[in-house]
Parts: sequence; C-alpha cells; structure tokens
Amino acid sequence: MENLNKKEIFSKVQEIFIDVFDDENLEINNSTNSEDIEEWDSLNHIQLVLSIEKTLNVRFKTGEIQSLKDVGEMVVLLEEKINSE
Repeated sequence: MENLNKKEIFSKVQEIFIDVFDDENLEINNSTNSEDIEEWDSLNHIQLVLSIEKTLNVRFKTGEIQSLKDVGEMVVLLEEKINSE
C-alpha cells in the first residue's frame, strides 16, 4: 500500500469503525477507546482488528494490539507499519 499520512489513515479507520459497528453516525476521535462505544466487545474488537489489517494490508502482533490505549495510538502504529514497508 502507498504511504498514507495520519489524516488518510484516520479516515480509513473511521470508515472501518462505521462498518464494524454498523452505525453510520458513529464518530471517533484520537481518544476514542472501547469504553466509549457500547457495542465494542471482544468479538467486535477482533472484527475491527481483522478489518483494519485487511483494508490497510498490515499485520498486528498480539502485543501491539494489547498495548494500544485508544484510536490515536492505533493510527500512529498504523502509520509506522504502512510507511515502513
């Protein structure tokens, strides 16, 4: 995948959240975490991770996912992964 900036990555992640949680009005920001979205349970978390990996053509290591505190940290990690390949 071509290099993407944080804004482009965030936009794609926003689309994935809308799709996974099936909510057209869902808006995320850098501080959004699982406590902010009622439907964000372990099953949806796996779906979210898989969708991000497939859409952005990246692979997460288990430890990377567990250490993320919010969407902002996820976007930073994605930017590193996408732009380092």
